[in-house]
Amino acid sequence: MTNFNKDSVFNLKPIELDDVRGEVHTFLIDGEELLCAFKTIRDQVIFTNKRIISIDVQGITGKRKSFTTLPYSKIQYFTIQTQGFLEIFPDNELYIEFSNGFTATFEFKGNVDICQIGKIISTYALR
Repeated sequence: MTNFNKDSVFNLKPIELDDVRGEVHTFLIDGEELLCAFKTIRDQVIFTNKRIISIDVQGITGKRKSFTTLPYSKIQYFTIQTQGFLEIFPDNELYIEFSNGFTATFEFKGNVDICQIGKIISTYALR
């Protein structure tokens, strides 16, 4: 479950931008673009040029969804951890602390360029 109310860790796998849930586009503001996207079994996390958007699909049918946005402008700092050499279960991690003290931790599975995600955050948080 993608829930930002607790310092959650997600097992995220990359997806194509075409596979992002259609409802996300209704939240985008003028000039906002999707940059990369990830999913768990049903949930998604999308990085745009303005913020991180989380979609938490709820219930058995999945019709109920919770959308959470985390603006880059509120990031105090972040840390990335790259996968090690020949790890049995390779993963990359991203830890973000926001100016209000809230934290979010992401765990990425598969072939994910965590440094590129760090660059996205730096590009838009440092403006």
